[in-house]
Amino acid sequence: MKLNLRENLEGYLFISPWILGMVLFALGPILASFGLAFTRWNLFTEPEYVGWANFQKLAHDPLFYKSVFNTIYYTVFAVPLGLVLALGLAMLVNHRLRGVNFFRTAFFLPNVVAGIAMLLLWKWLFDPNFGLINLFLDWTGLMVVFEWIGIGRPQWISSRAGAMPGMIFMSIWGLGGSMMIFLAGLQNIPRELIEAAELDGAGPWKRFRYVTLPLLTPTIFFLMMVGVIGSLQIFNQAYVMTQGGPAHATLFYVLYLFQTAFERFQMGYACAMALVLFIITLIVSLIQLAMGKKWVHYQ
Repeated sequence: MKLNLRENLEGYLFISPWILGMVLFALGPILASFGLAFTRWNLFTEPEYVGWANFQKLAHDPLFYKSVFNTIYYTVFAVPLGLVLALGLAMLVNHRLRGVNFFRTAFFLPNVVAGIAMLLLWKWLFDPNFGLINLFLDWTGLMVVFEWIGIGRPQWISSRAGAMPGMIFMSIWGLGGSMMIFLAGLQNIPRELIEAAELDGAGPWKRFRYVTLPLLTPTIFFLMMVGVIGSLQIFNQAYVMTQGGPAHATLFYVLYLFQTAFERFQMGYACAMALVLFIITLIVSLIQLAMGKKWVHYQ
């Protein structure tokens, strides 16, 4: 009993800096934000209590619905695409071959590049006239195919139609972290189970479908949860590259919240938006947790 108490105290001691930082620098602003959601405040005057007026305004704000739609659109396509490609990369580098560590490092390396520098690089890559992507399409002759099927020269983030696909395509850049987590999950699968399936005559697809994939479901579930929460809070990409344009095509929820708070100084309205985002994230997370009980298999 004393040993368990000592271990618990040691555990709380180790996490006490995080708890202290959370209470002092995060919990207070979070609670203040909830209170300010019911006020009208522009940072320069005293907050004025307005009740549910901010939420009623949200219900009639077309940009609010546009930002919600854009964020959901990005989440629905970027998260599954990222999971599938990260799993594919992990399976490719999950072999004991000469030089495999080089490829593991190369795939993970983009994750350590500074975020703003990476976004400026992608902004240049997406340039419709001088960007490397369109130059590559010109060099390979694929641009002729785009023009033949009626798409024309891709404008990427400079056009309303190509901005969101460009953002989703750019999300592939950061797959290295998910790939490494998938790789850890793959290497944690007991080799005996794979060998037993081989002895039973299971081919590569059946081994993946009935052995590897079920044992990876905890990893998939974790990455899906983190990916969905992260995509609901997407901000840097649109802020640096498009400012929400063109024609609000990349106006994500958090970007609209930022513009409302720090460009139009409608802090009370922005706090109401933050509260709605918190509720949406909580509901989505609870739904995922409930659904995860049906398909996640733990050893």
